[in-house]
Amino acid sequence: MSDRTRSLANRWLGVGLASVIAVVTLGLGLTGRLNLYISPDTVWFACIAAVITLAIAVWTCTLPLGAEADHGHDHDHADATAQRRPLTTAAVVSGGVIATGTVVAALLMPPASLSAELAMSRAGESTVLFDGADSVALGVADTTTFGVGEWASVFATATRPEAYDGATVTLTGFVTPAEADAGELNLTRMVITHCVIDARPASVPVAAGAAEYQAGDWIEVTGTVRADADGTLRIEPTEVVAIDEPKDPYEY
Repeated sequence: MSDRTRSLANRWLGVGLASVIAVVTLGLGLTGRLNLYISPDTVWFACIAAVITLAIAVWTCTLPLGAEADHGHDHDHADATAQRRPLTTAAVVSGGVIATGTVVAALLMPPASLSAELAMSRAGESTVLFDGADSVALGVADTTTFGVGEWASVFATATRPEAYDGATVTLTGFVTPAEADAGELNLTRMVITHCVIDARPASVPVAAGAAEYQAGDWIEVTGTVRADADGTLRIEPTEVVAIDEPKDPYEY
């Protein structure tokens, strides 16, 4: 590999790929689709970081090709360098192929929300998303503002389930199977804190005909929270409407 080719490869692996990722980030941010990957609260930070990255990339391109490898002093290690060169070339080529493939995939594959299959695969994880939600709800919080995540925590941790009996709800989520009762379905929503890496499913049981819907179908449920004699909470729907996936499919 010639010095020029090596310098071009180094520049592509550095500012080249970083610039592409920055452009993709800005594009997703401007179209509102960056919310599919990170919390809306951090979108502004990601976009600012992308702008700074592009500014640095532009400045770097003003430098002579190969300047990034110039340490400002001569090396008297020609033999050692010659021995390491094949390994360095192999590392650069393999790393370049992998990194370029990843970036190309990001460009070609449209943004998509986390699937119902992923939610079901994580169904065994804890649904207690908000520590202390029960005491907060019994004190000050207005349950009419609760989403699927808050209600899932209440359903899992309520020490006084009768306090929620009769509460009205209007919730949006996608369908996942309910294991306990074939006549029920779970209304599920993925809840993220910072980004999709920490996403966890939150589900509440709905006494609706599961046979009418397939896993992954998005629905809006209007109904009432009911407490059974054993203290189990469930939603008794008055209306279940099939809807399209919302623009922002997550709760935070």
